Amino acid sequence: MKSGIHPEYHSVVYRDRNADYAFLTRSTATSTRTIEWADGNTYPVIDVQISAASHPFWTGRTRVLDEAGRIEKFRAKYARFGK
Repeated sequence: MKSGIHPEYHSVVYRDRNADYAFLTRSTATSTRTIEWADGNTYPVIDVQISAASHPFWTGRTRVLDEAGRIEKFRAKYARFGK
């Protein structure tokens, strides 16, 4: 690798506040906020909206977005055109 052209690669904590879940990994992402980790060191922390701990695909919990199914909504929307 060429020196001086790549961003710094360092330890970072990603935190999903919705699921109260955090994990330590290495990344080029930076943050001004920090957190003290279980090992006693302080790391930059990056808050994320969703992670594997809160995503419905990984947790198996699905959310009901609407009560009517797609077919029923289609029929109700275009019922007046069929007559």
